[in-house]
Formats: sequence, structure tokens, C-alpha cells
Amino acid sequence: MTDDEHRSHYNLYDQGYAGLPVAQAPWDEAAGPRPEAGAVAWRFTASEWDEDSPGRISECFDWFFERVDTAKVTAMVIGEWEECCSGDNAETVGRLAANAGRLPELRSLFLGAISPEQSEISRIQQSDITPLLEAFPKLERLEVRGGTGLGLRPVRHESLRVLRMETGGLPGTVVRGVSGSELPALERLELWFGVGEHGGDATAADCAGLLSGAGLPRLRHLGLQNSEIADELAAAVSTAPVVARLETLSLSMGALSDAGGEALLSGRPLTHLRRLDLSHHFLSSAMIARVKAALPGVEVVLFETGDLNRNRRYVAVSE
Repeated sequence: MTDDEHRSHYNLYDQGYAGLPVAQAPWDEAAGPRPEAGAVAWRFTASEWDEDSPGRISECFDWFFERVDTAKVTAMVIGEWEECCSGDNAETVGRLAANAGRLPELRSLFLGAISPEQSEISRIQQSDITPLLEAFPKLERLEVRGGTGLGLRPVRHESLRVLRMETGGLPGTVVRGVSGSELPALERLELWFGVGEHGGDATAADCAGLLSGAGLPRLRHLGLQNSEIADELAAAVSTAPVVARLETLSLSMGALSDAGGEALLSGRPLTHLRRLDLSHHFLSSAMIARVKAALPGVEVVLFETGDLNRNRRYVAVSE
């Protein structure tokens, strides 16, 4: 995954994922020969309202485990499941974990590739994803959309390189789970904090473990994004030991004001960064000029200035 790879809560990953084209399970035989098991990312989706989709996501998995050489599968995308706004995905997490032995090459997994048209991000009912990390020790990329009901306990995982959580409200227990984890291979960490109204009760203090960098020796990109407490996060980042090893840092999509900008400028040096993403911000024109002047060799992304609306700050994605 690169900095410029398209990442959006609108993306269904129905065309491509993890560098592979996507195939739907069950495969429509009328569309032509079924692709080789390892040549595609397999996508699973169900809907009680769409006549062209299975009614239950378990039907997709039934077909998949009966018809596909799962030992060769490297990437999977879990989309909409039945009643995803009122029923969680614990059944799916459990089934994947229980069949880990049949998926020895799985490296990339997206859980909840559901668009706003299908469900508001704040209504997607997730569950504890710890069993996935425990069951798949070779997993390199885990991405989740939706924070309601999301859980993560501290774990040690030797292979994970990318961990992303897109939410309109990220529970503090999850942030503490990440902070307490040992992820020696992790290179990219992206957390969307969201708002308290939708369960986003994480605090800057919850980030202490990950900001220390103790369990993340290879981290090169850190995204603490989409947060109404962006100023508090900026202050925490400004003194964080992990910053020295970063190549890119993102505090984008949030309610960053001049107070957060001042914290960044007066904290640990950021001149070593290749890229600093502060897009969707509420910095004044004067602060924008100061940030740019202080970081002449850094690509500073400052799109969507909120200069005229600094008394009504908001995050990019909440509902």
C-alpha cells in the first residue's frame, strides 16, 4: 500500500484489492470460467433486499469452501452481510478463524467493505477481531470499516504490516488494544477516531503505547485521523518518540485548529518527514503559512482549509 493508493469509505473493493482483481463468491458461471483461486481477491457480500445476492453471507462461504482451492487464496474482502446495521459479524469472524487451516496463504483481509449507500459507517456492526490475528499468524494486511461493537485485545503478531480502521466512532478499548500490542513488522497504522456521538470515546492518552513506539519498531506511516480531538492528538504526537522513525504522518480529516498546529511546530522536529497530511483542517491562513515555512523539504498536504468556519469544526466522516 502506498500513500497515494485510493482509500475511501466509499470504496467497495469490488474491482481490485491488494493488487489483485476481485472475484465474487459465489462466482457467476455465466460470466465465464472461474478464475484461479490465487489469482484474485475473493469478495463476499449478502443482502436480504438484493435479489441478485445471496440472502446470507454464510451461503457465500459455503460455496467458497466447497468449490475453491482455498489453500491458494491470498486476499479476501468481506462486504455487506445480512442486517449489517443491526447484527454484527461475529459469525463471519468465527468462521474465518475456524477455517484458518484451509487458508494458509491468506495475507490480506478487508472486513466491512460497505458503502454509505448500503449503510452509514456509524451503523456497521463489527465485533472482536482479535481471533483473526490469533488464527492467521501470516496475515500482512488487515483493514476494518465500522467501529460499532469493534473489539481488539492486545496481541503479538509477527507478520502484520498494515493495520487500518475506518470508523465514525472508534472505541477507546480498541485504541488501547493497539497500543498494548506488539507488532514488530507493522509499517502502516491508520486509525479513524470519529466522534463521541457514534462511540468514539478514544482519548490521546489511549495512544500512549503506540506513540512510544515500543511495540512498533518498523512503523513508517502513522495516521491518527478523522478526529474531533485532533488538537489533543497533535499535542501527543509532538512529544512522541515514535515520530523520529516515521516517514509519513497524517492528522487529516479531523478538527485540527491553530492550537494543534502550534503543538506540532513546537514539539519534536518534523523536518525528516517525507509527507505530512493535514487535509480537512481548520488552521488559519497565518498558521498554514507558518507550517509551510517550518517544513520546506516536506510535502505538506493542506487541502480544504476551514479558515472561514473555525467556530464550527467537524470531522470528515462521522455518520
